[in-house]
Amino acid sequence: MLDTANYTPRLKTQYRETIRAALKEQFGYKNDMQIPRLDKIVLNIGCGAEAVRDSKKAKSAIEDLTKIAGQQAVGTQAKQSHAPFRLREGMIIGAKVTLRDVRMYEFLDRLITVAMPRIRDFRGVKASFDGRGNFATGLKEHIVFPEIEFDKVDEVWGMDIIITTNAKAFGEHSADEQAKALLTGFNMPFTKA
Repeated sequence: MLDTANYTPRLKTQYRETIRAALKEQFGYKNDMQIPRLDKIVLNIGCGAEAVRDSKKAKSAIEDLTKIAGQQAVGTQAKQSHAPFRLREGMIIGAKVTLRDVRMYEFLDRLITVAMPRIRDFRGVKASFDGRGNFATGLKEHIVFPEIEFDKVDEVWGMDIIITTNAKAFGEHSADEQAKALLTGFNMPFTKA
C-alpha cells in the first residue's frame, strides 16, 4: 500500500507549482483561496442483475475496485426490494470508493496517463459537468487499469468516475468553466467538440 506520510504525488506537485499560477492568471483571482482545486474522486461499479443472480459477482467487483483505487471499496446496497428482478432491500449490487488527497491524485494520474490511452478507439472524453464544477465520466471496461489482471477477471464491469472540485462561479466565469480549466491543467483529454 501507499505510504501517504512521506510522499507527494506528481500531479499534486504540478498543481502547486504550475496549475495554480496559470489559473490565477487566466481568471484573475484576488486571493489564492479562490483558485479551484480537486476535492475528491468517487469511483462506482454497478453490478445490477449479475449480483442478484450470483453474490460472488458483487464481491468480485468490490475486490477489483479495491485494486484500482488502492483503498478498500465498500458494497452498495439496494434501497428497495423489486420482486420482478428478485432484488431484496439490502442486497449488495455494486461497489464504491471515495478517494481524497494522495490517493486521489495518484488515481487521476493513472487514469489520464495509463488507463485512458489503453481504451480502444479512444478520442477523448466529453466535457460533462453538472453546473457546480463537478465532472463525471465513465469507462465501459474496468480492465484498462494495469492493476487488473485480464486473465483472472470473471466479469468486465463498467465504471463511473466523478471528480468533485471546489470551483465556484467567479465574475463572468461559471464553476464548470473553471473546473474544466483545472482538469485541462492536469492534461485531461477533453474532446474538441
